[in-house]
Amino acid sequence: MDLQGKIAVVTGAASGIGRAAALRFAQEGAAGVVVADIDAKGLQPVAQETGGVAVRCDVSREYDIKQLVRVATERFGRIDVYFSNAGIISRGGPEVADEVWERNWRVHVMAHVWAARAVVEPMIARGGGYFLVTASAAGLLNIVESAPYGVTKHAAVAFAEWLAIAYGRRGLRVSCLCPQLVRTGMMSSEDTSAGVDGVLSAEQVMDEVVKIMAEEKFLVLPHPQVLQYLQAKGANYDRWLGGMQKLFLRYSEG
Repeated sequence: MDLQGKIAVVTGAASGIGRAAALRFAQEGAAGVVVADIDAKGLQPVAQETGGVAVRCDVSREYDIKQLVRVATERFGRIDVYFSNAGIISRGGPEVADEVWERNWRVHVMAHVWAARAVVEPMIARGGGYFLVTASAAGLLNIVESAPYGVTKHAAVAFAEWLAIAYGRRGLRVSCLCPQLVRTGMMSSEDTSAGVDGVLSAEQVMDEVVKIMAEEKFLVLPHPQVLQYLQAKGANYDRWLGGMQKLFLRYSEG
């Protein structure tokens, strides 16, 4: 997809990848950018820099996503690109409180479902559109520090796959962003399992996103090593698990 003249919605846009995406989409010639985040104050500078519209949105609530889509559609008449990007992270495994598991589920999975429910059919009716999901390399390979994050990011990848399967021949383009460690507010330290292949800036991630959107491919892998790890996982699952166990011993708090 050529972003020139397109209308884009970006969630989690107050900082990190979302902010970089909004700025990059505007630079690429988007005709309108709607930025959304639970951090309404942080959104305002992004909206000013992009000449866009800021909408406070808690993506863990379907009502908020409906309102975001309504505002974008009323302002610009359509949505061509929906970047479902917001995310959270918490450490731990089965002992993590149910409330944390539930919030991870709502932010990392249901937010994509609710957004697709609101925008995909209108996109198809207009001849197509682009739905971009931020998952993580954790959605392909897991992550030793956080079971809630790894599990829900796997589900995010699966839902993006399903959208591509169900709507790919009806004009919807779907991409799934799966980086390792990115220098954002969610990064507490570079010394994590996600940082073994280095840390990228959000702007570097967006270079790859725009490239893959132009090619209309599914996986966006700013860290190219992820594909090698995924292939190794498929080739020998038990060996891969053994390697992940070593990472667990090195990086897990447990």
